[in-house]
Amino acid sequence: MKIAELFYSLQGEGALVGVPSVFIRTSGCNLRCSWCDTPYTSWQPEGAELSLDQILDEVRAHPARHVVITGGEPMIAPDIIPLTERLRALGLHLTIETAGTVFQPVACDLMSISPKLSNSTPRGPWAAQHDRVRTELQPLLQLMARYPYQLKFVIEKPGDVEEVRALLASIGAGRNHTILMPEGTDREVLRERGAWLAEICKQEGFRFSPRLHVDLWGNQRGV
Repeated sequence: MKIAELFYSLQGEGALVGVPSVFIRTSGCNLRCSWCDTPYTSWQPEGAELSLDQILDEVRAHPARHVVITGGEPMIAPDIIPLTERLRALGLHLTIETAGTVFQPVACDLMSISPKLSNSTPRGPWAAQHDRVRTELQPLLQLMARYPYQLKFVIEKPGDVEEVRALLASIGAGRNHTILMPEGTDREVLRERGAWLAEICKQEGFRFSPRLHVDLWGNQRGV
């Protein structure tokens, strides 16, 4: 399995923010988000080929009881099913961070689904393919039906929230599963966007997520 990064840190986003976790970041993605903060897993995928035994040995080297499989898009990674089953056999809590465009019958305790809004669409030759894939709702509905889940939306401007409302209505999801997070990899940008997004969350009953790892360590790999 091609792994871009494997590291121990704090969960920086979503309902488990702050929880010590081992992160397994797979390389490869079926989307090309304009604001992607891990281009080394999508636009220019890189990494090392690791066996499942090597991955599990690294996970066991850390004291965390939580593991996060992220990407890129981990649901397209070869051996994603046996990897999750072997992690589950270790008694670990398993979060999978996915865009919700691919369904796989993985082992998972929290499916962290980040449906991509139109603010993610890049310019250029990838635009049409990205838009087609990001709006496939059937895999998203399958994941929601099978697993405990959270829906985590990346918000760039206040108008993006209308798109969130429309998608939630179309898939029958409520605000209790929905988290809004400001887009950005710079502390000042996140602070500015977070201020107005927090007010929207207060008014409409959405949960707010920071990007804790950026606040603590800045925009760098391995955190």
